[in-house]
Amino acid sequence: MSMGDIHVIFKKEDIKEELMVGKVAVVFDVLFATTTITAALADGASSVIPVYDAAHAEERAKNFSEPYILAGEDQGQVIEGFHHPLRTHLQPVVKGKHVILSTTNGTVALQRSSQASHLYASSLLNNPAMAAFLYEQHENDTIMLVCSGSSGQYTLEDFYGAGSLIHYLQKQGNWNLSDAALTAWLFYKGNHLSQADLLCESRIGQILLKAGLNRKEIEFAASEGQFHTIPTYNPISGQLKEGDYESRKT
Repeated sequence: MSMGDIHVIFKKEDIKEELMVGKVAVVFDVLFATTTITAALADGASSVIPVYDAAHAEERAKNFSEPYILAGEDQGQVIEGFHHPLRTHLQPVVKGKHVILSTTNGTVALQRSSQASHLYASSLLNNPAMAAFLYEQHENDTIMLVCSGSSGQYTLEDFYGAGSLIHYLQKQGNWNLSDAALTAWLFYKGNHLSQADLLCESRIGQILLKAGLNRKEIEFAASEGQFHTIPTYNPISGQLKEGDYESRKT
């Protein structure tokens, strides 16, 4: 049986917004924006609102009546007056709150992909559930897997994240893969390092570790299949909300 098409976009700068129209987009920023989004929703955040930058975050917060927190980083530095955007720092404070999130790459990639008919955020944490959900909801659609990359550069960890999702999608059926999608899948299947070691070896992983990041943060991002969360974007509200796959099945 013929399934939908899967394409991979290597970095957010390659997104052509007009070509996202009518497509399903899934955005990856494994270190760390989409990992943070997935975990925040799993930890009980009301929503995550991805914005372009700190100014947009503060503008969004001005008219926000429900409980919220500002979280974000710019070029790896926590934005002044914002919460640190890693799960370790957010988990104690997100329950019942909206997280207005600004990051250098991932939230920008989500904004640039927002012309898509359906937009989701994924990570290693939720890829198995995301694959099951995409098969159930979008098996005949064209799916664009968007790797955020880093400031104009391709990143290994996002490409690996895309390959991971393709791996689980291929278990559901025989999707039509572009060459980039096939390459991502083969890379995922052919990797012999542990997932945590692979992410630590990446350029961004190395930069973060040398800057003093605890390796446990990267190990968490590498823990595949930990959550069933399906972060789903609402273009009207600009919010990503929980679309829990398990609750859909029951």
